[in-house]
Amino acid sequence: MSATPPQPTVRDLRAKDTPAGAPFTGAYILRRCASKTASNGNPFLAVEIGDRTGSFNTTLFADHPQFGIIRALAEGSPVRIEGRVDHYNGRLSPKLLKLTPLTEDELAATPGILENLVETPPENPDALWTEFQSCIDGIAHDELRMTVRGAMQEIGDAFRVSSAAVAMHHAYRHGLLEHTTHMARAARALLPVYPEVNPDLAMAGILLHDTGKTIEYEGAFSTRRTRKGILQGHVVLGYQIVRKHGLKARLNADLLERLEHIILSHQGEPEWGAAVYAATPEAVFVSMVDNLDAKMGMVQRTLRQATPDDEFSERLPGLNTQLLVTPPLTTVTTATPPPAP
Repeated sequence: MSATPPQPTVRDLRAKDTPAGAPFTGAYILRRCASKTASNGNPFLAVEIGDRTGSFNTTLFADHPQFGIIRALAEGSPVRIEGRVDHYNGRLSPKLLKLTPLTEDELAATPGILENLVETPPENPDALWTEFQSCIDGIAHDELRMTVRGAMQEIGDAFRVSSAAVAMHHAYRHGLLEHTTHMARAARALLPVYPEVNPDLAMAGILLHDTGKTIEYEGAFSTRRTRKGILQGHVVLGYQIVRKHGLKARLNADLLERLEHIILSHQGEPEWGAAVYAATPEAVFVSMVDNLDAKMGMVQRTLRQATPDDEFSERLPGLNTQLLVTPPLTTVTTATPPPAP
C-alpha cells in the first residue's frame, strides 16, 4: 500500500489506496462555507475544500475548537489543513483537525503552491487567447467584427482570466476563455450543416454571449458572485456591454437587435437565467452550442479529476447523474468456443 504524500492533493486523498483514518497535511482553498442548523437546532458549517485536482465536502459542528475562526474566513481563502481521511455515504469527507489561514508571504515563499491550488484549463491560456483573437478576425461583417473587438478592448483583461461559473462548468481560472473558444471551434464545424444560420452573426454571438460574466464573478482562488452579479446577472450585464459597443460600431438596427437577442436568450430556459426563449436561427444555434459545451466541459473536467480506481464519478448536478469515467473497451475479443460434447 503506497504512502500518502506529505502534501496530498484532493485527488490523492480520493485514491483507494489512501486508508481511512490516514493523517494528512496540505494547502487547499476554502471554496464554500455555509452556516446551517441541524434538525436538533445545533449550528454547523457545511464546508467545501478544493485545489486544482478537485474538491470535497465536510461538516464542522459547533463544538469544533475552530468553529468560529472558520466561519469568519472569507470564501476563497487559502488554508493549510491538518486532518484525517474519512468518508460519508461513499464520498470523501475528511475530518478537519486544524485549519490555518495562509498569508500572501507564505504563499509566495512556497514554490509551486499556487499552481497546486489554482485550477486552470489543460490548454495553454495564451494559445487560447490567440485562437480567440483569430475568431474575431474571421468575422467578415465589419460592424459585427468591430462590435466584438470593442467589447474585448473594454473587458479583455478580465475575460482572459475569468471563470465561466461558480461551480457548474468551466468553473476555474481562464474557464470563460476556454468555454468560449471551444464553442467557436464547435460552431466552425457545425455551421456548414446549417446554411440557414448567418455565420458572422452566430460567431459574434458566441464570442460575446458570456461577456457579462466578467462583471458577475470575482475571486482569485474561488469564484463568487459580485453585487452586480447578484442584482442583475450576466445575461443583463452582457446585453449592456453588447448594446454599448454595437451602437459605437454603428451596427444597423436589425443586426443589433438580433445580436442582443442572442445574449438575452443563450441560457435556453427562463429557469436557467434566459430573459427570453431563442427565436432566431442564430439564437437557437448559439444556445444549443452553449449547452453542448457546458455539458461536455463538465464531462472533461470530471474525467481529468478521476482517479485510476474510479468507475463512476460522484453525481454531477449539471448532468443529473453520475458519469462512467472508464474508457470504452475498443479491442476486439474472440469468445472461446465451448468444448465439444
